[in-house]
Amino acid sequence: MTAVVDQPRAAASGSPAVQRRRVVFVTGLSGAGKSTALKALEDAGYEAVDNLPISLLPALVRAGSNVEKSLAIGVDARTRDFATQPVLEALDELRASPDVDARLLFLDADDEVLRRRFTETRRRHPLAHDRPVLDGIQAERALLWALKERADIPFDTSGLTMAELRHQVQERLADDLRPGLVVAVVSFAYRWGLPREADLVFDVRFLTNPHYVPELQPLTGRDNAVGDYIRNDGGFQPFFDGLTAMLGALLPRYEREGKSYLTVACGCTGGKHRSVYVAERLARWLQEQGRRVNLLHRDIERRGDAAR
Repeated sequence: MTAVVDQPRAAASGSPAVQRRRVVFVTGLSGAGKSTALKALEDAGYEAVDNLPISLLPALVRAGSNVEKSLAIGVDARTRDFATQPVLEALDELRASPDVDARLLFLDADDEVLRRRFTETRRRHPLAHDRPVLDGIQAERALLWALKERADIPFDTSGLTMAELRHQVQERLADDLRPGLVVAVVSFAYRWGLPREADLVFDVRFLTNPHYVPELQPLTGRDNAVGDYIRNDGGFQPFFDGLTAMLGALLPRYEREGKSYLTVACGCTGGKHRSVYVAERLARWLQEQGRRVNLLHRDIERRGDAAR
């Protein structure tokens, strides 16, 4: 579950606002995309530093004279003098500072996905010099468990391309530089599994499936004909009205609790028709409410028989 981090608060009336420097620790399993995430943050305007000795982390943050320049720091098992406890202590020290807004981004993926990535690239796992790759992955997972538990921003990259990871990291961290809640709306196929980053999941498989209409089967929920078909289902409008009423009540409360990012996932069988249409409608409604929204159709391009 995503940890809740307090948003920067304005100073009391009549006092100048405290300017806080954003610092993101980027860590996770080898092969899960740390280098890609760091590069994405660098392209988004962060100053990126990789594999800095843990003991130098606080000094690096303090050394920056331009507090408006956000900082991304890569930390993993290859880092000299690496241990989870010093990383957590450095993170806690930075969070205690009134002029620093520190976050921990953790990248993960399924063991088999990581093994395949190492096999395809012929890279050696940093903890498996003379052992099978899976042994190194499992050893590193145990080593980093405490960091994963404390992560503010978890990313599971099992089903993401590197381009998709770059896009999601940039959208999440660039938007997150401004105060307020960002809502990610994700459509997905149940056959490919739940999105692991989801905070709220809604199953829309109760709606009549356009997959069984020959002329609609090759289309997606973005097409008007599919949208008309789903909207004509008598169960759609009561469901959507209830969904928006619930979110309208929940979102302000999440904001008051300091939550900066909320992921709402809508799932159907194949991730192409019903979930896509509902996600599109929900994203549009959120924008009409003045919300910042990121929309992702995770499985819309996947191949296969969605009805099976």
